[in-house]
Amino acid sequence: MKTQVAIVGAGPAGLLLGHSLRQAGIACIVVERTSQVRVESRIRAGILEATMTDLLARLGLDARLKVEGLPHDGLTLVNDGAVIPVDIVGSTGKHVTAYGQTEITRDLIDAAPAAGLDIVWEAGDVALHDVDSDHPSLTFTVDGVAQTIECDVIAGCDGFHGPSRAAIGGTYCDRAYPFGWLGVLADVAPCHHEVVYASHDRGFALASMRSPTRSRYYVQVGNDERVEDWSDDRFWDELETRLGPDIARGVTRGPSIEKSIAPLRSFVSEPMRRGRLFLAGDAAHIVPPTGAKGLNLAASDIVYLSEALIGWFARGDTAGVDGYSARALRRIWKTERFSWYLTSLMHRFPDAGPFERRMQHAELDYIATSAAAQASIAENYVGLPL
Repeated sequence: MKTQVAIVGAGPAGLLLGHSLRQAGIACIVVERTSQVRVESRIRAGILEATMTDLLARLGLDARLKVEGLPHDGLTLVNDGAVIPVDIVGSTGKHVTAYGQTEITRDLIDAAPAAGLDIVWEAGDVALHDVDSDHPSLTFTVDGVAQTIECDVIAGCDGFHGPSRAAIGGTYCDRAYPFGWLGVLADVAPCHHEVVYASHDRGFALASMRSPTRSRYYVQVGNDERVEDWSDDRFWDELETRLGPDIARGVTRGPSIEKSIAPLRSFVSEPMRRGRLFLAGDAAHIVPPTGAKGLNLAASDIVYLSEALIGWFARGDTAGVDGYSARALRRIWKTERFSWYLTSLMHRFPDAGPFERRMQHAELDYIATSAAAQASIAENYVGLPL
């Protein structure tokens, strides 16, 4: 097979890039190692910046989002039960939207045939070749049959564990946090009309939603914890304690339909380009989920990368591709900073003592009484300008 851009990975980053390029008339093929069912069933993020919703609107792929998405005008912080509302719209004029990554992925896949976007599912042994040359290629197997895609560019959108990140061969910064998030998905009404981030002496808790009838909740747990040790009753008890009485009284309990523990880490790979290979999304960076930035950061990568590739293919302009890595990394590091800040502010660290806890209380008290501090949080939460 021959194409202009071979895209590795059919997650949101790869699919968004494919749709962006096809809208500009650029040929591309997406290669995914897992099945369509597996990709569509992944439980991931659910809060969208204006960056993401604007991109979906430009692609004409926001019809269901506009009907089912839940606009949020603010977010809520809780400090040992004390509620701190943060007005996003009042500070920025923009809002965020609750709409699950699972739904975005399905929308992008459903729209692929009409866009002429080819997706190869269940591709095994994916390997990248000659990325430093003008004629890179991608090899893989489907049903045991070896196949090759010859292309002008490879876009690595295949996540942290994919072959694209390894092929870059650059340097990286990495931090693993000494705790994880135990998450529960339940078909119950959300406890609050906005996302709630709670800091408590027992640890962090988060209340979010996927729809008016489906809620997503998390509590901080140690890295040695097991899902099997957390019954639904134990989870609900702990969640309500950490959320505090004002928020907890809105919690509706119900059976979990999904329960898992996710580790937290910060990771950035530099550079994001090697020859004709470009990274985007989780292949290039990981953020802790505290700031709801993983999916949104992938969207900004795709805006930058699609603009660069369109300029190159349409006009022979190399400025965009030459500057892609530096441009993307400037926004990535600012977003990493915000995610690290919220994670450090809201969680209990095993080696922290009374002084560190008092600093967290002082910072949250400052946020509660400072319009400037709230405006800074709102600006970052809604998404920094591209």
